[in-house]
Amino acid sequence: MTMATLLSLEFEQPHLMRELAALDDAGLDQLDFGVIGFGKEPEAKVLRYNARERQGSGLDRSRVVGLPLFGDVAQCMNNYLVAQRFDDAVEAGRELDETVPFTYTLRMKPTPVFLRLLSSPEHATQFIAILRRS
Repeated sequence: MTMATLLSLEFEQPHLMRELAALDDAGLDQLDFGVIGFGKEPEAKVLRYNARERQGSGLDRSRVVGLPLFGDVAQCMNNYLVAQRFDDAVEAGRELDETVPFTYTLRMKPTPVFLRLLSSPEHATQFIAILRRS
């Protein structure tokens, strides 16, 4: 992907799952919204963690990659609104592309965000795109 293509990636755009899966870490770091990529195994270990999310959360990539997302990194998302939707999509072998309003509450003051939940049977990595609300 070219730099112009990266700059045109939007949180709301169609087929965001496919676009994120095609980016390397440097490409993810160019995005103006947060991205967390994680595996489909029951532990949902963090595989990708971009610069925008590191800035927003205050957590360095080296502290989160390899850890269970919903168990260690983002316990506030371990609920029916987020984690359960991923589990249900993987179990049913179906696409997931839903945007939900959410409030981060762990390790920081309450922070309103939009979470775009992305999973596809075609990709081993699932993604949460995070857009901080003003």
